[in-house]
Amino acid sequence: MFLPTMPLQINTEGQNKSRAPFGILLAEVFSRHHRKLRVLFGLSDLLLTALAFEAAYQTRLHLHLERIFFFSPSFKIPLEGFAVLVYLALGVWLGVYDRLDSGNPRVILRDTVRQCLLGTAAVVLFQYFLRRDFPVSRLFLALFSGYSGVLLLLFRLSSGRLVRLARREFGPQHFVMVVGLGERARRLGEELERSARYGVKLIGFLTEAAETHPAELRLREAYKVYPLTDLPELLRGHVIDEVLFAVDSEELARLEEVFLMCDEEGVRTRVAVDFFPHVNSTVYLERLGSVPLLTFSAAPHDEIRLMLKRAIDILVAFVAVIVMSPFMLIVAILVRLTSPGPAIFRQLRCGLNGRRFMLYKFRSMCQDAEQRKSALAHLSSKATAFKMRDDPRLTPVGRYLRKFSIDEWPQLWNVLRGDMSLVGPRPSVPEEVDQYRRWQRRRLRMRPGLTCLWTLAGRDHLEFETWMKMDMQYIDNWSLALDWKILVQTIPRVITGKGAY
Repeated sequence: MFLPTMPLQINTEGQNKSRAPFGILLAEVFSRHHRKLRVLFGLSDLLLTALAFEAAYQTRLHLHLERIFFFSPSFKIPLEGFAVLVYLALGVWLGVYDRLDSGNPRVILRDTVRQCLLGTAAVVLFQYFLRRDFPVSRLFLALFSGYSGVLLLLFRLSSGRLVRLARREFGPQHFVMVVGLGERARRLGEELERSARYGVKLIGFLTEAAETHPAELRLREAYKVYPLTDLPELLRGHVIDEVLFAVDSEELARLEEVFLMCDEEGVRTRVAVDFFPHVNSTVYLERLGSVPLLTFSAAPHDEIRLMLKRAIDILVAFVAVIVMSPFMLIVAILVRLTSPGPAIFRQLRCGLNGRRFMLYKFRSMCQDAEQRKSALAHLSSKATAFKMRDDPRLTPVGRYLRKFSIDEWPQLWNVLRGDMSLVGPRPSVPEEVDQYRRWQRRRLRMRPGLTCLWTLAGRDHLEFETWMKMDMQYIDNWSLALDWKILVQTIPRVITGKGAY
């Protein structure tokens, strides 16, 4: 029996909030549908970008201008290959293929322009690595950018036919029956009705109550209700691709024979597991040896992507430590010369799943800052975290270190050690964590980072509750692409010191 992914997310008060009620079948159906479309759009980008490159090359070649223009095969092949691949990579990174399904002309135009401008800029940089002595014709680059933009735009604006074709091919033969007649089954039936445009067809309901069941169940349409004893005959006489079980948990054990029957027939079965009280969890099936385990994960669990995230952390932090070592030495000397005490401040913080670690910072406050904290607690601008404007404990140099986040540089060592990541919820001190409400503790399920979403939205000017909500938003929507976007957007924030006390 296959138990599918059913993503959930928390609301602002920590209550259950399903992203899509009974989206069990729909999550699978839509994801497969969008994967097909992404592949088709990606392949079209490869072909159209290659065509634009060749068209620009031939156009420039046949323009008899003052400068002679040609590419040797050893230069043209890698340049064209890079151009094609970088356009595809940008399409994936910018999420272009996820939005083409909507067919919105303004969105298509915006995405195409961004993809072409960034793609051409990448080609310009790449050609300097291939041939430093003689730059590529600027007219050729302009032609390539223009041709690629026009071809991609024309194809995407007329891609509705491709979408409709994929939908027709994808869905008309996908027939579904639902076991159950309660409120859960009705809501699942309504979701299935809304998915009709994707080719999912609800053909009826099944029930154990053979004697008392109604003849039909009316939603937007009327559906016939069958007793479960009719299922063998229905499987033999009708096309049924899936059977969905929307019943109470205590009823599942009595339906074991029905599951076995569907399994023997090769019919896919799914169970609506919304009766579980867990929140914010992705539900999926794993096996420990021969034992099936229904797993609820309230944080990213893709081990491959998390391993890539860790590898990127190590690589970037290692390079950054080497490059910034001379500057960190200068900062350390300034801290020691301008105020008594050590250059590095150490503080206990809470990391992944509550693990405690020693965080390192350049000291920005006077030596007895921790002892004076309790006397200033009533002046904090945050309810839980201690944040204070014009903190009197700051040293003259420390005020600038804080403003431009220079005091955080030693945390690159925490990243190398594995205590932290480049991107993630900021690590809190144990005293703050002890005051968290239950739903706020979920931020501990992601490795803490040097920067996060709320550093881009206002840093110290945001309310503590907003910090928490944005950390949950990051956890629920985490991807490697999101990490890179946060890192890139953090740089101007840090340089300008915007949002810091």
